[in-house]
Amino acid sequence: MPFKNGEMAVQELGSSNYKNRDAEDMAKQGKKQQFQRNFGFLSMLGFTTTMMCTWEAVLFAPKSQAKFLSWVTGWMAMIGWWANTAAGVYFAATVTQGLVVLNYPNYVLEGWQGTLMMFAALIICVIVNSIGAKLLPQVEGLILIFHIAGLFAILISLVYLAPHKDASFVFGAFENGSGWNNASLTWLIGLAGTNLPFIGYDNIQVTEEVINASIIVPWCMIGTILLNGTLGFVIVVAFLFCIGNVDDVLNSATGYDFIEVFYAATKSHAGTSVMTAIPTALVICASFGFLASASRLIWAFARDRGLPFSNFLAHVSSESALPLRAVGLCACITGSFNAIISLTTAGLFGSYEIAIVLMLIKKIRGEPIPYGPWKLGKFGIIINIASICFLTIAIFFSFFPAEMPVTLASMNWSIVGFTGEFLIGLVWYLISGMKAYNGAVIESGVNR
Repeated sequence: MPFKNGEMAVQELGSSNYKNRDAEDMAKQGKKQQFQRNFGFLSMLGFTTTMMCTWEAVLFAPKSQAKFLSWVTGWMAMIGWWANTAAGVYFAATVTQGLVVLNYPNYVLEGWQGTLMMFAALIICVIVNSIGAKLLPQVEGLILIFHIAGLFAILISLVYLAPHKDASFVFGAFENGSGWNNASLTWLIGLAGTNLPFIGYDNIQVTEEVINASIIVPWCMIGTILLNGTLGFVIVVAFLFCIGNVDDVLNSATGYDFIEVFYAATKSHAGTSVMTAIPTALVICASFGFLASASRLIWAFARDRGLPFSNFLAHVSSESALPLRAVGLCACITGSFNAIISLTTAGLFGSYEIAIVLMLIKKIRGEPIPYGPWKLGKFGIIINIASICFLTIAIFFSFFPAEMPVTLASMNWSIVGFTGEFLIGLVWYLISGMKAYNGAVIESGVNR
């Protein structure tokens, strides 16, 4: 007897506890459980606080376009998550170089040394996501505590030790060192850096590993915005009050303005190194989650046959219940990424926008939408429209160069990288992928 919207599967599974609810949700999407559910609320909140696949477009797109749009959504999200993982290990590596410059002024920054440090950080992430994967939920809970405690340690030290600017500078002055003559344009281009901390907090890729996922995952998505938004605003205001000489900060030999601000406040190499080590360690820890999310996305996309060599990449180790092949591929690709911030913005924001646009169209047409336990109600359309406007602006300006005049070194090459990577995937899809890929694969006998 065919299933209808998971009804028969749900009846068989029952709904006596959260484990049954998780199984019901998987059945509604036509999926079988393959990963162990190790993440609870605290560990998942830590996961999202310190760092989509294709089914969104399948659910919301017109049938004639669902297959292609779902593939585009998955491919763009994959590009974004690769770049996001690269951003984490790149930051850790280059900040470490900055600390070396601070403590050893005769040291000359070399790009190849930063690359080797980046690979070292990436190897640590691979080890954590393979050998130490079972401990990842516990580690993420501890990281959340360290995340909050570390911020207050830096905040108190900075506010107490540094000389302070007045409020008129913090809230009324506009410093434009980019070379762009238009202040509004400068602000829009500057969104790329500020958007990065708010990218990837959905982490839908690891939903299959979360206990009571339909409730906990949305709570964590909202909780991480409230928590990180509040903490981020506090540290930004404090940083601006303590910034000192803006020109000295922006031209720091370390390559990072916050290292210069820390040193101006503490007047101590050791104190600055300790303060800088806190966000550096947190970013490395966040990269554990970045790699986990990116590898799960590769695995999920391969399971739906949306990638070359899908059968190979969709393999889950019988011993560890982990997609180790996807982890390995993600690590290899991550090491080759450049223009990472803009690629992260374009890839992930683009995948979000496709799903939101398709959902908005269904709402306007009055078509049924398969809601879960969470629903925005009457505010949904307004929020969807606002989201589309913001995402479009953010993606468009993420491809602009950060400063003028533009040189080969300062040019933002992300538009070339993003277009090239998208076209590579598109060529594969047109030649081979469209024959194998049919959207989300139904594994549990559920008919939509």
